Amino acid sequence: MASKNTAYEFVSYQWDDEKAVALNPVERLVYRSNILGRDQRITNTGGGNTSSKIEAQDPLSGDTVEVLWVKGSGGDLRTSKAENFSSLYQDKLLALQDIYAATRPNGVKTEIEDQMVGMYPHTTYNLNPRPSSIDTPLHSFIGAKHVDHMHPISFIAIAASKNSESLTKEIYGEQLAYLPWQRPGFDLGLKMQEVYRTNKTCIGINMGQHGLINWADDDKACYELTLDLIEKAGKYIASKDKGDATFGGQKYASIDVDRAKSLTIEILPFLRGQVSQQRRFISTVHRDDAVLEFVNSKDAKRLAEVGTSCPDHFLRTKIKPMYVEWDPTSGDLNSLKESILAGLEIYRADYVEYYESCKHVNSPAMRDPNPTVILIPGIGLIAFGKNKSESRVTAEFYNCAIGVMRGAEAIDEYIGLPRQEAFDIEYWLLEEAKLQRMPKEKEFARRVVIVVGAGSGIGKETAFRFVQEGAHVICADLDEDAAKATADQISAKIGMGIGVAGTGVSNCGNVIACVIDVSNPESIQACYNEAVYAFGGIDSIVITAGIFLAPNVDGEFSVKQWELVYKVNSIGPYLVADSAKPIFVEQGEHMKGSVVITTSVNGVVSKKGSVAYDSSKAAANHIVRELAVELAPYARVNAVAPATVVKGSLMFPRDRVIASLKKYDIEYSESESTEELRSRLAQFYASRTLTKVPITPEDQSEGIFFLASERAAKTTGQVLNVDGGLSEGFLR
Repeated sequence: MASKNTAYEFVSYQWDDEKAVALNPVERLVYRSNILGRDQRITNTGGGNTSSKIEAQDPLSGDTVEVLWVKGSGGDLRTSKAENFSSLYQDKLLALQDIYAATRPNGVKTEIEDQMVGMYPHTTYNLNPRPSSIDTPLHSFIGAKHVDHMHPISFIAIAASKNSESLTKEIYGEQLAYLPWQRPGFDLGLKMQEVYRTNKTCIGINMGQHGLINWADDDKACYELTLDLIEKAGKYIASKDKGDATFGGQKYASIDVDRAKSLTIEILPFLRGQVSQQRRFISTVHRDDAVLEFVNSKDAKRLAEVGTSCPDHFLRTKIKPMYVEWDPTSGDLNSLKESILAGLEIYRADYVEYYESCKHVNSPAMRDPNPTVILIPGIGLIAFGKNKSESRVTAEFYNCAIGVMRGAEAIDEYIGLPRQEAFDIEYWLLEEAKLQRMPKEKEFARRVVIVVGAGSGIGKETAFRFVQEGAHVICADLDEDAAKATADQISAKIGMGIGVAGTGVSNCGNVIACVIDVSNPESIQACYNEAVYAFGGIDSIVITAGIFLAPNVDGEFSVKQWELVYKVNSIGPYLVADSAKPIFVEQGEHMKGSVVITTSVNGVVSKKGSVAYDSSKAAANHIVRELAVELAPYARVNAVAPATVVKGSLMFPRDRVIASLKKYDIEYSESESTEELRSRLAQFYASRTLTKVPITPEDQSEGIFFLASERAAKTTGQVLNVDGGLSEGFLR
């Protein structure tokens, strides 16, 4: 590794010559992009782009051609691979300038400006399907071989300062040119081309209220130049830092960490319900020293109203966050709710006014007027998005915005984008077209599901089923290792998504694990607290936990056996569902929840040797009906009643399987595996049904999914038999 790695204080030097030398030119671009994206101080998740102009053989002519490789639309530098980059003929991109110049009118925000985006696919090299970024001209029209466009916190602080141009001159001299804010596109690319051609001392540009772009003819030199420029900004800002006077000093004292977390958990379902008036949202809580310094400060309200400075930010954080006027040292939960409601009323009205005053004749319809970033003194930052990944990115972006504001206020005065410019980005027809091309959201997108008993059998299969449909899932089980194993298996399959913000469990992906004892109200509440802190609330609860205890050799059950069976199979489901009622109520009637309990057809079928189990399931069947009444209208409550499910069930260890085989005089061999024996027993049970097919955990998960979904929105208090047609269990 180069020795230069110790020379930086405000960025991390990560270039490794040994790694880079073994890579081809495209791989080196990916490598450069990844190491730039790893440092949040250099660029935020999904923000910025990189490019290299690389010679390659034309697949049609065989000629050597210059190809622009540039990070494609929607990519993230930290996680990008080669397939996330567009490849375009450089000569064809340059030739588009003739079309643009011949069209009148042209320039920023003209019709031809947007139409040029539709021309980029005609310049595609080697049929690469990756869509081009709107920033493609910026990279193509700058003549250097390698270009980095980053959104560094320290540099945007300069770009978002009132006197940005003079500050650029003071800090960088002739190194950087300055271009005032302009929406990205073809015209901006032409302006940068002019800077590159006419200013030979210039190696980069301060894109006012946007970010940094710089270039070099060597990729390592380009990377190091990016770091050098950001480092210089960081050192300058650090020399002007206001210390305790930052953001005007502290207005509110910090509150105890435990009280802050408790208040956050209490307020989150209410807050989620309020911002989810149109569509459900998933939250991320971000609370660190930097965030608390800001939200507790005297200037927090003023700066929040200024809005965000950079287009990458406000596409997720909206035109501004919502600051909640509330004193954490003297206020309580009720006063916090009142402050939130008052703030939301003002915020929504402001957003409507913003839309109405800035809209054009052809503007898309107004989007959700609720905030996606909530700032609460003492508590921190709560961000919302359509999924966990998006909410983490939103939190990350506003955390970056706080850093920008701190820097800008230290060296000058922070300014936001003009409202009209912000609107023209947020409601850009190209952005709207992109949104319309997005695939339809899955059935359980934006929803949070707790699966109790997710460590094995029906519960495990159900957890996978809900994740498959876009749900955020809490894998809950008495067996912590089993719950974690299921969660880990799911996470390995679906990944963590993007975004790096979040505090504690709120930095999670779409799936978490937690311990739950359904017979212990404190354990249930602790699990719910984890779920709420992670995602903001709860939409559905599935209870598959159950226990079967066999009688002794005389066919008798002890009192302790009776108590345990009823605790787990009857009382437990009631406690789990009833404990969720406050959360459902706080979220509001418009966010109707659902509860599905796994009972059993044994609840209506009398047989010898399982009186405790069978009667506990009969009780559970009626508890379903009682809960349906108690939780209405906030949540529906239903049940699936399986026949005997052998596959994957912890109720059927090898010794019980063998005992059952002996009981029914079914031939078997001790040499057979446990799964073979289970299959033999399952087939026997299937033979007693009308369909003659074994009942599996997958079958139960489908029934559970149906009852939890909007497909059963008008169904509550019902028990659905998923038993293969066990006539003894027919409705009576």
